[in-house]
Amino acid sequence: MRASIVVPTMQPATETAGAEPGWRGLYTVGGAASLLLVVITLCQFALFIVWPPPLEGSAADWFTLFQRNRMLGLLSFELLLVAYALLSIPVALALYGALRRTSPSFSALYLALALVGAAAFVAARPALEMLALSNHYAAATGEAQRVAYLAAGEMLLATFDGTAFHVSYLLGSIQGLVIAWLMLHSPLFGKGIAYLRLASSVLDFGLYIPAIGLFLSMGSVVCLLVWNTLIAHRLLQLGQGVPPTSNARPAAHRR
Repeated sequence: MRASIVVPTMQPATETAGAEPGWRGLYTVGGAASLLLVVITLCQFALFIVWPPPLEGSAADWFTLFQRNRMLGLLSFELLLVAYALLSIPVALALYGALRRTSPSFSALYLALALVGAAAFVAARPALEMLALSNHYAAATGEAQRVAYLAAGEMLLATFDGTAFHVSYLLGSIQGLVIAWLMLHSPLFGKGIAYLRLASSVLDFGLYIPAIGLFLSMGSVVCLLVWNTLIAHRLLQLGQGVPPTSNARPAAHRR
């Protein structure tokens, strides 16, 4: 007997797919969270310009920043992006609810990638731990204590661009490809939204290209900013029961 292989198929979504009354509250929450993601992105970008962080600095440099201004130290250590990662969870849940009928398996994969990626990013940004070490360093009375706290601070700095960060970054890029593919096969979102997320995910990988990688990854941030804005609008519409527009229907269903 031949072994059969089950291949996930895309289910044609109806006009009201994913817009049941029981899910509308989550869509509204996801839409509001997506708007906050836009605000956080703009605030973090402005912060980087006005108060550039000592990204290449030592633990001593960071301790000095924390002691000079605790809030600025936390924000420079990307505490706002920790909030971004946490707020991305209700957005992912809302998108899962909207797209689960299009492909239950791939929408579940997207949700899993989003949750693990968010958790990994939180682990990669130990801002409060850095603040605590800075306080201990400032209160230390002996050279041996200060050296120990500096060593602990250098270990925390190593996590900033360490395994957890790269896991989060790569999972975020992969989940973007998955959600873009799902949106291209759903009538609930326009193709433009899907292509924006696809472009963002592709540009993400530019981070690993020497010389021009930083500029490519910045392009990804711009695409994601616009995508979050459009997603917020569409999720809020779904929360109010607004059906998809006719031009959002996939090409496979057009005559």
